[in-house]
Parts: sequence; C-alpha cells; structure tokens
Amino acid sequence: MDNPRSGAGSRLARTPAFWLVSASLLVLTAAASAPSPLYVVYQERWGFSSLTLTAVFAVYAVALLAALLTVGGLSDFLGRKPMLVVGLVLDAAAMAVFLAADGVAWLVAARVVQGVAIGASLGVLSAYLIDLQPRTSPKLGALVNSAGSTVGLAAGALLAGVLVEYAPAPSQLVYAVLGVALLLLVPVALVLPETVSRAPGALASLRPRVAVPAAARRAFLVAAPVVVATWAMGGLYLSLGPSLAVGVFGLDSHLVGGVVVATLMAPGALASVAMRDAAPRSVMRGGAGVLVLGTAATLLAIDLSWAPLFFVGTAIAGLGFGSAFLGAFKSLVALAAPHERAELFSAVFVVSYLAFSIPAVVAGLAVPSAGLRATATAYGLVVIVLALVAALPRPAQARELALSS
Repeated sequence: MDNPRSGAGSRLARTPAFWLVSASLLVLTAAASAPSPLYVVYQERWGFSSLTLTAVFAVYAVALLAALLTVGGLSDFLGRKPMLVVGLVLDAAAMAVFLAADGVAWLVAARVVQGVAIGASLGVLSAYLIDLQPRTSPKLGALVNSAGSTVGLAAGALLAGVLVEYAPAPSQLVYAVLGVALLLLVPVALVLPETVSRAPGALASLRPRVAVPAAARRAFLVAAPVVVATWAMGGLYLSLGPSLAVGVFGLDSHLVGGVVVATLMAPGALASVAMRDAAPRSVMRGGAGVLVLGTAATLLAIDLSWAPLFFVGTAIAGLGFGSAFLGAFKSLVALAAPHERAELFSAVFVVSYLAFSIPAVVAGLAVPSAGLRATATAYGLVVIVLALVAALPRPAQARELALSS
C-alpha cells in the first residue's frame, strides 16, 4: 500500500534505496553487539566487578528504551530520512567515545550515546523497509527486518571477537571500522527517497508512551509472549554468553565470545529466510517450540559442562529465535497504516528491549551470589516458560490461529 503522505519524487530508485536502508540496519545492529566480546577484556583491564558490568549493560538498555518511548515514532511526523541520519551520526559518535575510553565512566557514556542512537533508529528502519520494499516482493520488508537484525548482531560480535583475538589495538580497531562504516552511510541516507511528508503532531509524539494502532492491538497481544521469549534469550547471550564460554566451559579465547553470540544469531537469520513464505502465526508458534528445545539442550550442556552440546543447543535456539520473531513481526506488518508504522514498530521494540534488558540485568545482579552456572540455568528456565506460553495458544485463540495457519 502506498503512503498517502509520501514525499515528492526521489533521487534514488525504490529497490536500490531499500537495500541501502538494509545496509544501515546491518551496520547499526553490528555496532550494537560489538562491545559484547570486549566486556571480558574491559573487566581484566580495569578490574571492575560483575555488578559494574551489569550497570554498563543497564544504561544502554535504559537509554535505548528512553529513545524508543520519545523519538521512536518521530519519523511518522518529520520524515524517515532525517531521523535515520540522526541515528547514524549518533552511533558514529558512540564509536568515537568507545575509541577514547580509558575507564568505566567512558564505557558508560559510550553505551548511553549508543542506546539513544539505536533507540532513535529502530522504528525508523523498520518502517522505512516496509515503505520501500519492492512492490513485487511485499513480504521482503518483514524478512529483512527480522533477518537483517540477527545478521547484524552476529556479524558485530564475530567481527569484534576476531579483531580482539588477532588484530592490533584489539579494543579500538572494531570501533574505528564500524565508525567509518556509519559515517559513510550518512551521505547515502541523504539521497534516499522520503516516504513520509511532514505532518503536525511531532511535539506531542515526544511524550513517553507506547502506542499500538487499534487495528493491530489484538495481534500485538498475541505476538508479545514470542517477542519477550526471543529477546530474553538474546539478552542472555549478549550479556552472559562470553562469560559462560570462559567460566563454565573453559574456552578462554576472545574469539569464542563472538562465536557464541553468532551461533545464536546466524541460524536465526537462516530460519527467517527459510520460513519467509510460511503463515506468520504458524511460524511464530513453531519457532517458539524450537526455542524451547534449543534452550533445554543449552541448559543440559551447562549442567554437564559440555561445550559441543552448548553450541548445538545454541544453534537450535537460534533457529527458534529467528523464525518466531519473524512470525511475530509479519503478523503485525499489514495492520498499521503507513503513517503509523514507526510508532507500531517502536512499540514492538520497546517490548523486545524490556525483555532483552531486565532479565539480563537481574541475572548480572545474581551472578556474584548465586554463581554463573545457577544464574544461567534459572534464566534459561524462564525463557522456556515464556516460549511455552507462546507455543501453546490459549483455547480462545485456537480457532483463529488454526484459520490463519
């Protein structure tokens, strides 16, 4: 459906513009996951506690959620292009702060700036991809939204792990590479077509809120348990994954920290591509079931301290992660008018990042007293319960879900 408030003609054709926005999503999400394998390095270098590490993780999530709740839907009123440029510039600034970091205070500052950048960008990117998707491929925007995020998270963690292990200036080079990539995308963003014309209401939209269009509210409630389960699992791996590799399985290579994150995210992207044409709610429920199996295998591996099973379970969980989130996202795409898209997708990401951050922060607080193994086990059990809620629909939904499948 074309946007009734779309801007005037563009300097760039629709399909090339779509792929350039996809590249922006890839680089922004790669930058978001890049610090994860470096947390262990920072702890060794600056001697801070697990509690401090949790605080670093928490400030990123708080800043991201604050941005989502305020400016997340602003592109529906000011246009997609200016908000994407702001996000890219802010994230490049965060890379510069990471480069200069010589202590925890700098690390916190970098994560705050990055949280604002990602929070300001997520809704814009999701809406932009739906706006620009080729008319001959009406499902492509939802696919790239799902697969692009997981590919970016995997690539950023893996790139950081490789550079930390094998490259000079291990705690700086990855940020220099990503900072340059982000800056190169700014002039690209400036020539993208604008798909939303300016409209009144921008200041009012800055009031912190989570808004879901009326037509999408029922589907949003159905999708919420899936979104929570998948992103809670993502939070476990991005916060504690590298520490599990070292503390439980004795894998002390910095590359392994990146591999752990990539082992979850890369299968997620593959699952999104493989299931792109399936009925959204079938994919959502089936993916949640696969997430249960993968998480259970991961917990068994942690109990046995058996690294091969850990990576197998992680890969299976990744397949569930990608397909379940794709199904949830696709079930919502068609239910919002073009000028409501950024706001709807921001609401999706608010739920995602609450699930991503709160359990991870609680887990980080629990590690000093309960231990890494027990904390990860309890966390995984919570993910299994959430995924089961998503995989087993309530009786009232059974007929509707059967018809949609």
